[in-house]
Amino acid sequence: MAGKQTAVDMTHGPLAKKILFFALPLAASSVLQQLFNAADLAVVGRFANAQAMAAVGSNGAVINLLVSLFVGMSVGANVLIGNLIGAGHRERVREAVHTSVLLALVAGIFLLGLGIILTPFILRLMSAPEDVMALAILYLRIYFCGMPAIMMYNFAAAILRSKGDSKRPFYSLTAAGILNVALNLLFVIVFHLSVVGVALATVISNYFSGILTMLFLIREKDEFHLEPGKLLFFFRRPYLVKVLQIGVPAGLQGMVFSLSNVVIQTAVNSFGANCIAGMTAAQNVDFISYCFLNAFSQATVTFVSQNYGAGNIGRCRRVLRTALIMGVGLDMVLVACLYLARVPFIGFFTKDPNVVSYAMIRVTYSGLFHFMCATYEIPAGAMRGMNRSMVPALISMLGTCAFRLLYVFTYFPAHRSVETLVMVYPLSWVMTCIVMNTACQLVFRKAEKKT
Repeated sequence: MAGKQTAVDMTHGPLAKKILFFALPLAASSVLQQLFNAADLAVVGRFANAQAMAAVGSNGAVINLLVSLFVGMSVGANVLIGNLIGAGHRERVREAVHTSVLLALVAGIFLLGLGIILTPFILRLMSAPEDVMALAILYLRIYFCGMPAIMMYNFAAAILRSKGDSKRPFYSLTAAGILNVALNLLFVIVFHLSVVGVALATVISNYFSGILTMLFLIREKDEFHLEPGKLLFFFRRPYLVKVLQIGVPAGLQGMVFSLSNVVIQTAVNSFGANCIAGMTAAQNVDFISYCFLNAFSQATVTFVSQNYGAGNIGRCRRVLRTALIMGVGLDMVLVACLYLARVPFIGFFTKDPNVVSYAMIRVTYSGLFHFMCATYEIPAGAMRGMNRSMVPALISMLGTCAFRLLYVFTYFPAHRSVETLVMVYPLSWVMTCIVMNTACQLVFRKAEKKT
């Protein structure tokens, strides 16, 4: 049966190999997704102009801001189902699956309407340059049409991952990414649709991955089987509350993180279109690094949630230790490789020397140190798996938002330069790492005393 073939026993046996093989498809999925998103930027950068590239790039922070809250809810679905599996309550999984999917659809539709209405206001609030404003509004509104599909994919992928299946979400995302690249080239090069073309390609590919991942659940033969016609029948309010209790703080963490980036993006916008384009191109170094470390964070959430449900706190500690060693180590190697290949990597997006010069600043002052994010993202994942979602959310609000806002509004204006602005990232990572790891140890000690 499909469910038994793809399930992983997370509560028994050696951990390193299982975590690694669970995390690698997640990392590959995220990297591919980022590369395919980068294809939007590369196509308009190569075959349109700097204004089109800036219009696409200036939307990145706001998209992450509005989507993060709802995508974070999928973490709640992962933890809820993982706890049920670990506690041996597999007969309740079907209700949790249907409740989570219904939440995804409602949230996606809500975000679609909200995004289309607020797009002009948000971009003006971010001080998007007037020469790219019209294109940026058009791109963002089209992008928001894909919100239901993005929610479908993230929740369905979280449900599959809760039982150890990280491969099929990877397959669906890979297929959708290939479709995205093909449509980018078709719409921009052949039909000359520029920003509209890359936006349409993104929306179509998002619906492809969302529907395909839902079909995986529909074809399941076990308690993970989804019946679309019975979403309301299997809906359970206590499970909705549990998903929200875990998912909303996780989403708020991502949302607040993105909010600080919106403020930083506003400062970047003040340097003009070339700076926006260069920073956007270089940001892909950070994104690719984050894909790897976040994969180990998600693996930690899933493995810890099942073992916490089973009452094995000692194994939860071993999960955290193993994921930290592998996640930080692999991400350090990746970051070093990306830094050494920074010239051809940035050249993939643009050949404009003014844009390239800004991109190199971002890579040197931020990208080279991005592995430090793993030192707090993985402990945060462990706490979420133990149903302590608010603690890492609050810490991230202080470390990645409050500190950055204070820095941008006080230190940066007095020492105004692109280098000074970008330095806010590694400084905030160090602070968040120290506080997050201290809190994680306290959570584990409290759980051990209860046990």
